[in-house]
Amino acid sequence: MSGRQRLGFVGSVLALAWRERSVMRHDPAFVGVVVAQPVMMLLLLGFALSNEPANVPWAVVDRSQTALSRQLVRDVGATGYFLAPRSLHGSAEGRELLARGEVLALLVIPEDFARSARRGDSEIQVLLDGADPLSAARIGGIVRSVATQFDATRRSLPARAGPGAGAFEIRARFWFNPTLEDRNFFLATLAGMLLTNLCLSVTALGLVGERESGTYEQTLSLPVGPLEIVLGKLLPYVGVSYGVLAIAVLGAGFGFGIWPRGSWLALLALTLPFVLASLAIGVLVSALARSSAQAVFISVFFILPSMILSGVLLPYRLMPDGVREIGAILPLRWYQIGLRRIVSRGGGFEEVWLPMLALTAQFAVLLLLVRWRMKPRLG
Repeated sequence: MSGRQRLGFVGSVLALAWRERSVMRHDPAFVGVVVAQPVMMLLLLGFALSNEPANVPWAVVDRSQTALSRQLVRDVGATGYFLAPRSLHGSAEGRELLARGEVLALLVIPEDFARSARRGDSEIQVLLDGADPLSAARIGGIVRSVATQFDATRRSLPARAGPGAGAFEIRARFWFNPTLEDRNFFLATLAGMLLTNLCLSVTALGLVGERESGTYEQTLSLPVGPLEIVLGKLLPYVGVSYGVLAIAVLGAGFGFGIWPRGSWLALLALTLPFVLASLAIGVLVSALARSSAQAVFISVFFILPSMILSGVLLPYRLMPDGVREIGAILPLRWYQIGLRRIVSRGGGFEEVWLPMLALTAQFAVLLLLVRWRMKPRLG
């Protein structure tokens, strides 16, 4: 593509974007929904919603390496809630896994565990990922229950240990959300829920609405290609999406004291491919649908699974095998992973490069699908 062609392409996209912006600006109902929905979701997720938690990823640092410590690990795993534990050599490695969200719990068994157990004053440490409070509280309770029921006399301890032998203390520490507030879990991904609903709703009715109102033919008559039309329609909503992001972040910050702990630049950069991918899904729905009612039905078909399978309302790691993998094809899954790493864990670009790459790839694939679907109609 020559320089003149590139300028013409960009000019066509910007012209279409300006036209779309003018239409959007004169729609008070749209503006009202954009402002009112974040406020409503802030109130619901901040005050109303709360829930509690299989397939829990965890790691073990066993400095004791005795039959007693190995039996404790087996007892915890035998509860049925946990995956096979990852055996680590040091606590620092375990803390890195916690920070990256690769494990939800880290069990640290001290070197003198067996000797202390004989005296009846042994102690172990459990580090829990408090960014998912429902998971952390449940996991902490499970480990504590195992500790309470741990019968040291069954582990071949000497009889002189006395009736209290084998009982030990659990020291639990919750990272990223020490108070286990449910609102911290929900509000960390509020922007993802709002943007998914916005992007799919507004663009799903775009082409269908133009066909029904008779303005689609005017768009077809313009000297532009399918990609120029698509990008021109998406650009104004990218700006609106960043406005919604600002409302969600500032609302959670000023209203509930939940500010992003990580890089704000990484948050802005992560949002762009997510918004583009979500908008592209809406355009694809609009290109597939024959009527507005059909477009609404198909868009809801995407929105509801996104909310359930992505992990914004329930931790996706606790979902059954198969269901968990299906959620990976949804943009919201990758965006909520990135949001939690930035907002809750204090991450930056290094922590969100994989979600950004996945979202960019999804946008590219969706753009090709949209171009393929629209080409026969624009030909």
